[in-house]
Amino acid sequence: MFDLMILAPIGAVAALAYAFILSRRVMAQSEGTDLMKKIAASIRSGANAYLKRQYKGVSVFFVIMGVVLVALVFAGLVNVFVPVAFVVGGFLSGLSGFLGMRIATNANARTANAAQHSLNSGLKVAFSAGAVMGFTVVGLGMLETSLWYYFLRFYYSALPVDQQAQMIASAMVTFGMGASAMALFARVGGGIFTKAADVGADLVGKVEAGIPEDDPRNPAVIADNVGDNVGDVAGMGADLYESYSGARLSAAALAVSAGFGFTGMALPMALAAIGIFASIIGSFFVKTNEDASQKQLLSALRRGTYIAGALVAIGAFALIYFTLGMDYIGLYGAIISGLVAGILIGYFTEYYTSDTYKPTQKLAGTSVTGPATVIISGLSLGMISTFIPVIIVSVSVIISFYVSGGAADYNAGLFGIALSAVGMLSTLGITLATDAYGPVADNAGGIAEMAGLGEEVRDRTDALDSLGNTTAATGKGFAIGSAALTALALIASYIDQVKLISPDYNFDLSIMNPPVLIGTFIGGMLPFVFAAFTMESVGTAAQSVVKEVRRQFKEIPGLMEGTAEPDYASCVDLCTKSAQKEMVPPAILAVVAPLVVGLILGVKGVTGMLAGSTVTGFALAVMMSNAGGAWDNAKKHIEAGNLGGKGSENHKAAVVGDTVGDPFKDTSGPAINILIKLLSIVSIVLAAVVVNFGLIK
Repeated sequence: MFDLMILAPIGAVAALAYAFILSRRVMAQSEGTDLMKKIAASIRSGANAYLKRQYKGVSVFFVIMGVVLVALVFAGLVNVFVPVAFVVGGFLSGLSGFLGMRIATNANARTANAAQHSLNSGLKVAFSAGAVMGFTVVGLGMLETSLWYYFLRFYYSALPVDQQAQMIASAMVTFGMGASAMALFARVGGGIFTKAADVGADLVGKVEAGIPEDDPRNPAVIADNVGDNVGDVAGMGADLYESYSGARLSAAALAVSAGFGFTGMALPMALAAIGIFASIIGSFFVKTNEDASQKQLLSALRRGTYIAGALVAIGAFALIYFTLGMDYIGLYGAIISGLVAGILIGYFTEYYTSDTYKPTQKLAGTSVTGPATVIISGLSLGMISTFIPVIIVSVSVIISFYVSGGAADYNAGLFGIALSAVGMLSTLGITLATDAYGPVADNAGGIAEMAGLGEEVRDRTDALDSLGNTTAATGKGFAIGSAALTALALIASYIDQVKLISPDYNFDLSIMNPPVLIGTFIGGMLPFVFAAFTMESVGTAAQSVVKEVRRQFKEIPGLMEGTAEPDYASCVDLCTKSAQKEMVPPAILAVVAPLVVGLILGVKGVTGMLAGSTVTGFALAVMMSNAGGAWDNAKKHIEAGNLGGKGSENHKAAVVGDTVGDPFKDTSGPAINILIKLLSIVSIVLAAVVVNFGLIK
């Protein structure tokens, strides 16, 4: 029989090859004038300096955790491969973010220069750069999975086939811890950096000094552009690398539990490979006309995603039919439910955050009564926007469970839920491309402003930037939705892992069982504490930037007149130092919480904690991301000439809303989805510790 797993390395090579081709295409474009090259070089230098310092600091954490995991290996409490996989996963997660950021910082000036020729030229360069990010993430994720699978297949070759599958699946589901940890550091650290710079630049530059966004007189403007790359590119890349790997590995483990053996284990990998080729084809359909409206620009990006989704739907049917037969066609229904859920979440995120729709237009209208009503209405919009995504995910879970045979076989239903998560993430190559496109377009607009390019060019980059705000919001919605489904699959994997360690363990997961109930309360609280940590971190870092910008405006002669150059490096350095310091407490919380809860409340307490954190984390993440996106685009709506336009009192009120929304949408909100998955993965890795040493059995 054909080995489905072979599709994984083939898909990995195809994705990485396509990413390389696109990167060469981007680099072949001109960066424009000497001034544009200088600005782009400053952004690159700042981004590289930040990542170098971050990876240096994170390496200390990885060394400490590596030593702990080695000790647990010698104690017989974790698989012998976990320490190595922890380091490798963290390295590849960080590498995917670094490579994405590298192409983004090389594409920003090239996008601005291309926009001088036409809107479509600018779109092509920015989207190609985003696609490099997308296909690098899926390529490296598939490559890691493939190498580990074939190595473990060789290592366990002496065992019976069924036992081989169980041992490989059990080992590989624990391998996501390194990727999750790196993703959390990248997301939180990058988010703190970018929003500290953004808030500092906006509050002093636009609100106090009344100068335009990205004005070269603003000392924080380079730090703001650097932040777009380290937060929204490197951070997002590491985040979705972890989601992509976690979904496939948990699905593979649940397939073995459901009795599908190696064939079932290979299904999520083969499905992901089909998604890679579908995403490559879909990317060729992303193009637009010169006079395109915002809706037409959105349609251009949406077209590529929808075509990729349709191709996955066709390929998935063939995959299930020819491997398992019509008796298991319900698994196809599970895949489709996840695929459709991802598209719907993206659409409704767009509805609540794009200024082409009524919610954000209405939010912009509240600016006539000042910043307080902007804040109140934005929070209300974010809260109501949680309703539909929760319903979508709930329906997807129900459909996936029952069409997969969950009524007759519980494990088969769980496998169906895991497959729906893989289905949602199957088009990640092109979905992430539309997300990573945003920071490139944002940087292009900043460079166009600082380089003094014509008004026509700035109009084009503004259109691309506004589109980027929407795609970034939909990308975050997609990431959060996939995180919820992946977290559910990981909870099931945790229970399976406990059963493997202690087959006779008595699971009483009734909500009225005190350890479960207490664990649920603790889990429900954790996303709020985590969000508080990250919000406070942004506030603390932003204060230092605000003070520095004010100092330079006051003390540098000729700065406001445009005859002197600000000290950009000082703001970059302030943001870097603050981000490195402030990202530690949230990361420690995510790693320590499962262990502490497990040692006190046992397995039941941990299970309750995972359920509670998934429920509240999903809703809170959606609320914060959508509120932040709506505040941002409400400001953009006014800047487009509505409600008084730039510089008006309405605009100033909207800027305050956008400032509050910045850490919502770019720091706390998107980092929560990593939190809920990292809690699950740490719990899986430390399951033996909790089973053996938990106070409550």
